Amino acid sequence: MKNLSIDVISDVICPWCFIGKRRLEKAIAFHEKPVTVRWHPFQLNLAMPKEGISRREYRIGKFGSWERSMELDANIVAVGKEEGIHFDFDRIERTPNTSDAHRLIWLADKEGIQDAVVEALFLAYFTYGRDISNQQTLFGVVAEAGMDRKRAEAMLNSYEDLVAIKKQEWRFHVDSVPFFIINSEITLPGAQSPDVFFAAFNQANGSR
Repeated sequence: MKNLSIDVISDVICPWCFIGKRRLEKAIAFHEKPVTVRWHPFQLNLAMPKEGISRREYRIGKFGSWERSMELDANIVAVGKEEGIHFDFDRIERTPNTSDAHRLIWLADKEGIQDAVVEALFLAYFTYGRDISNQQTLFGVVAEAGMDRKRAEAMLNSYEDLVAIKKQEWRFHVDSVPFFIINSEITLPGAQSPDVFFAAFNQANGSR
């Protein structure tokens, strides 16, 4: 078996991205060779105000009613429970702008702590209802995951990451997340089951 590289395109306010992370981790646990995972940005709400908006307002606008939103949330809660994730949507007051979160995920990759930061951001938003539009909240979350807070503050006050992020180009069309690219060849859209991930690993290794 060869070593694997996996690029994950996601947004930290996408619940299926969090579910996909857990399922990917289950598949990786059974892979015999090292796996390198890198997380890349995809903003679901490009027009979101910097400070975010009321989650209730956002969800009613997106799904037509709060009742429909709650139905969808209940489905996510049930799926998340199967994956060991506690989604607590009642604690989330605002749907955030995720641009700064993605910038810190980029920095975390440079510092070798990307998985820890991604995990911390998912938990902060979905389990603890923290407002990750707020920079001070963000700095607290990433510091808890092992990032130097002053380094994070300095980067968000500069432009060192923006060119690198904007230069990212994929030869695959990505219009929804999560989206997984294995060894720059095999693509898997959506939060696939661990078995589907593992089959893709074998395909990447040339197994039949």
